Amino acid sequence: MNKEIYDAIKEMKVIKFDYEGYQRIVQPHTYGVHKDTGNEVLRAYQIGGYSTSGQIPGWRLFVVDKISNVIITEERFENPAPGYKENDSAMSIIYRQL
Repeated sequence: MNKEIYDAIKEMKVIKFDYEGYQRIVQPHTYGVHKDTGNEVLRAYQIGGYSTSGQIPGWRLFVVDKISNVIITEERFENPAPGYKENDSAMSIIYRQL
């Protein structure tokens, strides 16, 4: 389990990290295990950085093993992002959620 991601959700802090060679800036919402692949995943609302689709802001599901160089910023978010759903249906186990 990635303690930095877990703590960032608990503290509602924006995080920056590298993912597949590009920096992403996100509001982390749910961290758990994907029900189909068994991979640890992060459901986050991306607010900056690179996006393959070009759609920012937007919801993304990141495979935690592909995340590197995690930086927990001092920037906080007060509320869940639009469209947030508790108990993410893509996850069989949830370690932490808003």
